Amino acid sequence: MYGTAPVSPILDPSLSREISDGVLPRLVHSLHETNSSVLSLAASDDYIFSGSQNQDISVWDKRTYRLKDTLRGHTGSVLALVYAAEKEWLFSSSGDSTVRIWSTTTLNPIYVVDPYLETGAGDLFSLAWSPSLQTLYIGCQNTALQWLNLRTIPSQESVSSNTLCASDSGIFTPSGTPRKAHKFFDSYPQYERKPADIYANNPTGKRTPGYGTPVESDPSTAPHISIPASNVIDSAHFGYIYCLAIVEECEIGGIKLISGSGDESIKIWSCTSNGPVLEHEFTCSIGAVFALATQGDTIYGGCQDGIVKVLDIETRSIVRTIIVQEGVDILSMSLLKSDLYVCLANGRIQRYSASFDCTASWRCHNGIVLSSILDDQRNGTPKLITGGNDDNIKIWNAIPPKTRSFQASGPQLLVADAPSRGETLEYALSKFISFPSVSSNLSNREDCRQAAIWLRKCLSQLGAQASLLPTGEGRSPLVLGTFSGLQTQTTKPRILFYGHYDVMAAPPEGWHSDPFVLTGRNGSLYGRGATDNKGPIMAVACAAAALLRRRSLAVDLVLLIEGEEECGSTGFENAVRMHKDAIGHIDAILVSNSTWITEEHPCITYGLRGVVHCDLEITSALPDLHSGVDGGGVVEPMDDMIKLLATLSDRQKGVQIPGFYDHVRPSSEEEKSNYKRLAEITNKPASSLSSRWREPSLTIHTIEVSGPQNSTVIPGTVKSQVSIRIVPDQDLDTISRSLCDYLTRSFEHLQSPNKFDVSLQKAADWWLGNLDDPWFKALEAAVREEWGVDPLHIREGGSIPSVPYLEKEFGCHALHLPLGQSSDQAHLPNERISLVNLQRGQSVIERFLLKVADANFA
Repeated sequence: MYGTAPVSPILDPSLSREISDGVLPRLVHSLHETNSSVLSLAASDDYIFSGSQNQDISVWDKRTYRLKDTLRGHTGSVLALVYAAEKEWLFSSSGDSTVRIWSTTTLNPIYVVDPYLETGAGDLFSLAWSPSLQTLYIGCQNTALQWLNLRTIPSQESVSSNTLCASDSGIFTPSGTPRKAHKFFDSYPQYERKPADIYANNPTGKRTPGYGTPVESDPSTAPHISIPASNVIDSAHFGYIYCLAIVEECEIGGIKLISGSGDESIKIWSCTSNGPVLEHEFTCSIGAVFALATQGDTIYGGCQDGIVKVLDIETRSIVRTIIVQEGVDILSMSLLKSDLYVCLANGRIQRYSASFDCTASWRCHNGIVLSSILDDQRNGTPKLITGGNDDNIKIWNAIPPKTRSFQASGPQLLVADAPSRGETLEYALSKFISFPSVSSNLSNREDCRQAAIWLRKCLSQLGAQASLLPTGEGRSPLVLGTFSGLQTQTTKPRILFYGHYDVMAAPPEGWHSDPFVLTGRNGSLYGRGATDNKGPIMAVACAAAALLRRRSLAVDLVLLIEGEEECGSTGFENAVRMHKDAIGHIDAILVSNSTWITEEHPCITYGLRGVVHCDLEITSALPDLHSGVDGGGVVEPMDDMIKLLATLSDRQKGVQIPGFYDHVRPSSEEEKSNYKRLAEITNKPASSLSSRWREPSLTIHTIEVSGPQNSTVIPGTVKSQVSIRIVPDQDLDTISRSLCDYLTRSFEHLQSPNKFDVSLQKAADWWLGNLDDPWFKALEAAVREEWGVDPLHIREGGSIPSVPYLEKEFGCHALHLPLGQSSDQAHLPNERISLVNLQRGQSVIERFLLKVADANFA
């Protein structure tokens, strides 16, 4: 029976391909710890620091790879190391429930940080340091999140006296005051029957000389800082807080703290002067989160059982699930630009590209890879440093990924970087085109998200308030950008421009230049999306920016740009409905997503056909058969499919569904006169234009068969795809239902033993604008003033599902201004847009916005 298409219960599985680029990281050097697993790593300009299971921190000289020194003081395993470059400090946390701060120049201890509840906090699994806030964050075994602001810490000289100092950051215990003894770590052997004592494991009162140069200082008598109760969030998670990460340059909302836990969740915290404030929680549901890595607004969470969750901070959505290796825990991750290095408990490391393809996999350690860091050296090749339970530290040359043009743009100021203000439009489009945002290709899903992030930045730089809106897990976000007009005493008109940043696939065959590099030739700009729809989007955005710069923008222009128009606008309607308050009230809708009917004459589109797509399948209870053995003895699914499809139309191409033409709106005399004029201009029959634009049609797209598809096979399953284009005033739901009912009845009449199934895949309503509407008149006048001729009034045979939906949702009319020429090759090789059309299109939009403001259509 018919119904909606089935939905997979698995949302966007890994999809990662193994694409080796032939370049594996080269092992530069190995460092050997003495009978101790390497649990944590950090690096300064001069040293590599390794925290071990044997309570020590080894200091390795980066130039000679020789052991420089050993930092002693912890009485438990060193679980986390963080280097604060601006202070030249090293933070270390341990199973002894302390955090120690060391100078990376003198290699002396500076402070000992005691968490709130001291040993009650348990193992201190994770640390994160915010240079901007000068705040240290601590993830604890007892599920608490604690923090310490080090901005107000007194100097070592000021705490050397025998007085106590208190501040908002914590309570300071001078170096002469003994700390509280730990009943376990500071205990004597049981047979000595002595109470716990801070000197039990350090009877000399001095740091024990180690492998390197001895330093006569006592870590036990370093000044202590106690974290106050006010700097604690109890039960920040419902499991151990295994990992923390800081996002210092988050595009939205300032500094973020990211935490991962054994409760299978990742949380985003906004870092304020009063401490972290929970913003959002991601439930991973695939085991403990052991590792975190961040890049911009993207979070990578390494989980138990070999899963990486890719999360977006702004839209608060799960972007991708990467199945690295099922059943093998991920204990560490590192990022080099767009390359993600995933370290596994089986001793292997896998490298993933920006599109989440596995580009390298190699055995790194003879055991578990416990820790890793990326030392992005200023001079020379970046180094990936890894530590394992095989007592080894490995140093690898990590080749940076090839920089794509869109990645090079980064956070640069778009308008400022354009060669001149007059070239901003072309410059911006060149950046926009460089994203291969092919929504139909799952391997380009991340490219779509990156295109959305770039567009949001671009709109912000042009003067809009811009943000991303989620459309659901595994789907590309919407970009919302609002250019606010000048404040007036009257209500301003508010116009919504709808477009899409996703594009069709661009196989290289037939292209004369790289489809994702904007290339100018003979007055046209070539590239995928140049005309459909990235060029028009940039023209509209630059028009608003130009008016804003001249202080002439007297309307609110809201850009709503989606990322899945080319594959059915999945999730678009629900996202708009959910975020309707953010979009705001709308007075009119503007679209620019088609082309002229000629090369020279500007047009205004005022109609689109709707569409109904459905899938048909006929199956037998038999496998594929040999026609020589079984031909004539079975009822063949192919024969049924041919007979069924033949019932849909007659020899004059008339659709046979009962009542199909009952509500088709008849042509008016004005419409016939317009077709006659267009026929003279285009040298095409008026009947041809009418049948393509304003009459319904039925198309059989494909017939697919199971089996090897040769001439001796009787396929056991035959599939077909059928679509209907509908026009005013046909009802979308009625036509959809009638099509499925008719096909079901027609198959029943065949009295076949085979099984038949029909399912609706997507449907979009027709749209017809009102040429007498004052908005249309204003747009028509803007085109006339720019081009010096009256625009042609045309319709399109294709469909844009979002246009009729937006009209109904916001209760206003839509306008459609095509900018491309008839030969612009949208969806085909060598897609292009005329540079003149692009520039004058921007001017038309500027004129239109000025006219609307003057007429005050609000």
